Amino acid sequence: MLGNIVGGACPVKLSVVPSRARLVTTSRQLSHARAIVGVSPPSRCHNQRVTDAVIAPRRPWILGIFLIVAGAAGWWAAFQLTIDKFLTLAHPGTELNCNLSVLVQCGKNLDSWQGSAFGFPNPVIGLGGFAAVIAVGVSLLAGAAFARWYWIAFNLGIAGALAFVIWLISQSIFVLGTLCPWCMLVWLVTIPLFWVVTFRNLAQGVYGAGATRAGRALMTWVIPISVICYAVVALIAQLVLDVIHRL
Repeated sequence: MLGNIVGGACPVKLSVVPSRARLVTTSRQLSHARAIVGVSPPSRCHNQRVTDAVIAPRRPWILGIFLIVAGAAGWWAAFQLTIDKFLTLAHPGTELNCNLSVLVQCGKNLDSWQGSAFGFPNPVIGLGGFAAVIAVGVSLLAGAAFARWYWIAFNLGIAGALAFVIWLISQSIFVLGTLCPWCMLVWLVTIPLFWVVTFRNLAQGVYGAGATRAGRALMTWVIPISVICYAVVALIAQLVLDVIHRL
């Protein structure tokens, strides 16, 4: 009798079995029958089409850890700014711990209208936004897989955060004439966050298969590109505020 049998997850082709073979009804008989017809147990399956990557997809550990660390740093900065804002509201004129000098301080930024661009303190946005970044990182480490629309929405959210940060940088340097320590920590993490998520989406084909190769190549340039962005901000601050001589 010729036919196919599925031994576990592996389809195999049976050899000729004598017509007097009886119906296998017990596990012991099934094992004996497998030995007769040459069927391997499920644990010994060697189907080349089924790879470890298909069975257990590789988790993006580095990306997940980076999102958690960057998100935690940004959240902590937003939290400190929120506490300082509450202190200035409850006790006007309070000397904040982040007020290190006339140049390096948080008070002037928090008291300005730029510090509440949407009608409420900007740090509140950071508390929610960076919490979302942490959540995505933890989910990736736990093995979660997000849909294409989710990665696009996540990328757009971080792009909006970067645009807001660029505006705040310009206001801080050109209008307020200060460098807020906690604000600079937010700048520090938001810039690479944007590049990492954007290049990751390109590499994974979120924006089309044609951008995959470019995304993979650009991923190796995240650190140099981020450093260049930092250098541009530092150069502008030096030219406008003469930071070196005022520290």
